[in-house]
Amino acid sequence: MLLEEKNSLSEEIEKYVNEYGNNRAALMPILQAVQRNHNYVSDFAQQEVARMLDIHPVEVYSVISFYSFLHSKPRGRNIVRLCRTIACDMVGKDAVEKAVTRELGIGFGETTKDGKITLEFTNCLGMCDQGPAMIVNERVFVKLDPEKAINILNEIK
Repeated sequence: MLLEEKNSLSEEIEKYVNEYGNNRAALMPILQAVQRNHNYVSDFAQQEVARMLDIHPVEVYSVISFYSFLHSKPRGRNIVRLCRTIACDMVGKDAVEKAVTRELGIGFGETTKDGKITLEFTNCLGMCDQGPAMIVNERVFVKLDPEKAINILNEIK
């Protein structure tokens, strides 16, 4: 990370600290704001948040590693999550999974080389009666088949 980038990120985090506060209660909203802008919370950002909130960096990392919606590694601009519950398994999730991985050329837990799409599994989307289900960023798609899933991916490529 270049010095300019570090300074810019430090200024950004300082802005969040001024907005949300400089105590432990501000940790989550600050991390969410950093991730919203960068798609993850880098090691440097974690160090800066810890320094500005006067907490140990391990505390910051423990929050990031605990919550599945916070990430310490870069991810794609679009996050595609496929439900992997038994209900979705029973109505064709495996076929959707195979089509998606074949179309993108990556497996689940990976990001496309162009940084556009990260594939993840999720444990439940609450759409058990309409599976297989998938969420792309904040948008839920239900009653998927391989063709529908590929069409959705083509919209975000």
